[in-house]
Amino acid sequence: MSIKYEKKDVYSTMEEQDLENTNLYAKSYMEFLDKARTEYLAVEEAIEILENNGFISIEEKDYLEPGDRIYFVNKSKSLYVAVIGNDDIVKGVNIVGAHIDSPRLDIKPMPLIEKSGTALMKTQYYGGIKKYQWLSIPLAMYGVMYNKDGEKIKIAIGEDENDPVFTIADLLPHLAKDQMNHKAESFVDPEKMSVIVGSLKDKDSTESEKVKQNILRLLNEKYGVEEIDFARSEISFVPALKTKFIGLDRGLIGGYGQDDRVCAYATIRAIIDSADELGESISKTNIAMIVDKEEIGSIGTTSMNSRAFDMFVNKIIEKTNSLGVDKLEVYYNSRVLSADVTAGINPEYEEVHDIQNGSMIGCGISVEKYTGSGGKYSASDANASYMSEVMSLFDRNNVIYQVGTLGKIEKGGGGTIAYILADKGCEVVDCGTPVLAMHSPFEVTSKYDVYMTYLAYKAFYKD
Repeated sequence: MSIKYEKKDVYSTMEEQDLENTNLYAKSYMEFLDKARTEYLAVEEAIEILENNGFISIEEKDYLEPGDRIYFVNKSKSLYVAVIGNDDIVKGVNIVGAHIDSPRLDIKPMPLIEKSGTALMKTQYYGGIKKYQWLSIPLAMYGVMYNKDGEKIKIAIGEDENDPVFTIADLLPHLAKDQMNHKAESFVDPEKMSVIVGSLKDKDSTESEKVKQNILRLLNEKYGVEEIDFARSEISFVPALKTKFIGLDRGLIGGYGQDDRVCAYATIRAIIDSADELGESISKTNIAMIVDKEEIGSIGTTSMNSRAFDMFVNKIIEKTNSLGVDKLEVYYNSRVLSADVTAGINPEYEEVHDIQNGSMIGCGISVEKYTGSGGKYSASDANASYMSEVMSLFDRNNVIYQVGTLGKIEKGGGGTIAYILADKGCEVVDCGTPVLAMHSPFEVTSKYDVYMTYLAYKAFYKD
């Protein structure tokens, strides 16, 4: 028996039934990814899945008993889910937490302009992106808008086969001499990342900007909104690219928003399926959460830093008749998997990875003791005892995992929501799917890692 640490290739370990289960799971995940293009839509899709599996709003329950399945929606963009266990909640709960916001282009408060006979919408990029990757690709428009009467209007243009799409026109190479001399960071002026939304004039308009007026007319006819209503909106442009299998062997999945909806979907599926398998024997209360704003520092009412999660836990304490229990003691005794993706070793850029400590695509879910940057700055550094607990749990349940870090020291860095839960006193470790081309419009994962992520979270809930 070898005592040397070696990564395992997931595919090579699988029997026929495992391969079939992987494919079924991958297809359902890809369908979710194509529907859950924004945090609003991710919450809606998750709720539909939950309600189809017996979950109801916590507001519908006056009293919670073991086995009850409940959820709480935080302002339409974050979701907390629980299955009530038999144990006293003061003994702690099992939490898996993912985020559902992804890098994108948000419109500015008053976005619509006309230049050189073209109608454009000015944007503000959201999260960490390579700006040049968003030029000259098809974009879809999603979001919500409120009219002057306070009515909520859903916007969705660009994903249906019959819909138009949008784009940002890059500068042709023939005239890009000055542009090409810039460094990648300044190659694209963010104020020039305006999305083309139209080119035809309103023939009947007396306005000077007839193309802009035509776009306003079309929006008014379709949605009943006026230009000022943009200030009452949250509208984003995201890649209008369908999720696809990659490679002749179909071993990889390519699609937008896999950071971090791959972990979000696994979290929701895992809490449902673990509840089905445990039934009345469930011991600890299990909690799943998919939250907003991680990509911009977890700040805001729908972020992990919001006290809305504390309110959810308080509701559980109250409705399980656990009055007098201090939620801080609940947190202190709780275990958390911070369900966020990590960098997969890029075969063409191996020099930025510490191969020994990197995460290889196809070798299972990655467990990372810490993230952060440089001298572990902004990292949540898991305790050795908890690392041992999680690794042993996965070993017992035949979950193929690897131990990794984000990359070489001082080559960059990144973080997750782990530190927020660690600040509450929870034991927490980062645990998620390796991704290639993270934060790009078309991220890449291994379908075998995707499936192993789901199995890991389910094993955690069942332990």
